[in-house]
Amino acid sequence: MNRYWSKQVAALSPYTPGEQPRDQHYIKLNTNENPYPPSLAVATAIAGYEPDQLRRYPDPQSTDLIEALAGYHDLDRSQVFVGNGSDEVLAHAFQAFFRQQDPILFPDISYSFYPAYCGLYQIEYRQPALDKEFCINLQDYATTNGGIIIPNPNAPTGIALSAGEIRQLLADNAESVVIIDEAYVDFGAESVIGLVSEFPNLLVVQTFSKSRSLAGLRLGYALGQEHLIEALQRIKNSFNSYPVNQLTNAIALASLADEQYFQQCREKVMATRKRLAGDLQNLGFEVFPSTSNFLFVRHQSEAAENLYRKLKSSGILVRYFNATRLDNCLRISVGTDEECDALVSALGEILP
Repeated sequence: MNRYWSKQVAALSPYTPGEQPRDQHYIKLNTNENPYPPSLAVATAIAGYEPDQLRRYPDPQSTDLIEALAGYHDLDRSQVFVGNGSDEVLAHAFQAFFRQQDPILFPDISYSFYPAYCGLYQIEYRQPALDKEFCINLQDYATTNGGIIIPNPNAPTGIALSAGEIRQLLADNAESVVIIDEAYVDFGAESVIGLVSEFPNLLVVQTFSKSRSLAGLRLGYALGQEHLIEALQRIKNSFNSYPVNQLTNAIALASLADEQYFQQCREKVMATRKRLAGDLQNLGFEVFPSTSNFLFVRHQSEAAENLYRKLKSSGILVRYFNATRLDNCLRISVGTDEECDALVSALGEILP
């Protein structure tokens, strides 16, 4: 412990992102990035951006972007909040809603940033265990709590709850804010944005990182009733009044406007996911059902860590989690058809 650190900093267990090595060129199937480039409309927006505008602060209210998102999701602009990546939006939400007397709830296998936020903001939490098939048991959440957050589809499993199940979760927890983190929802799961106007305790968080191929942009947003959005605005304006820069705003508007490309990309990812799942099953993998842009798998005889290391030596990165209940599983991002073919070929050489 550095003598200048506070005790809280010394006690933190920070989030560990997927590795981004620079020692050679890798086929990167470890961080759930979209394998396809952003829309050509994005390139046009960047080319047409006037650099002189960077002298000025951006609109602190992100008015144009919020109005575009509200129109896209058929909501009122007062029901939309934007931030510098969905991680920042979630961080604000943890501060705004989860610093309660009772512990918050999220699955024991879930997005590993959630415990990091709890440590940073000194929030008590409990983690109901997924079942042996890595599914959520909703009865575990029908108890007193200070809030609930669930990724849907879940990460790193890719398994999703139905909109009907989330409706029940919201009804059972009417006194708590329930955050549904929909980072991967565009790859086949059911969004619950349509429930926002019905449930005052629902906050839906989405991102431009995955389905819109803009992970490097850092833009996320939340959708909820006006009283929830106002709380997020109060946190944001006490932290950073200008989280979304001018160029990000222009790029996001261009991406939203190209619906055809958005649909084409997500369809390609889903088609490749289906083909890759079959190829992996043929190689002896158990492949869990996924509605995300990745597959969660374990092999019937080969240890996950060994497979991870051998694939890395072959120039292919997948995600290995050295954690309880996950240490024999791999998470594999869906790449292009060519990247997935290279993965399957390499596994064919590695496996006996």
